[in-house]
Amino acid sequence: MPKIKTHKSTAKVFKKRKNDYKIGKPGSRHNTGKKSSNFNRSCRKGSTLSSSDKKRLKNLI
Repeated sequence: MPKIKTHKSTAKVFKKRKNDYKIGKPGSRHNTGKKSSNFNRSCRKGSTLSSSDKKRLKNLI
C-alpha cells in the first residue's frame, strides 16, 4: 500500500497540536494598521478546529 502524500496547502494553514489542530483567525494577515488593537490582539490567539472537521483533516496532514 503506498504512502499518503501530505496536502501541502492544508499543512501550511493548520498546525498540529497535541489533540487538535490550530488555525489562524481571518483578517490578521495584512492591513492591520487600520484595524482596532483589540481585534489584532484577538487574532494572535487563533482558534481550534471543530471535531467534525478533524476527521476530514486526519488524512491530509
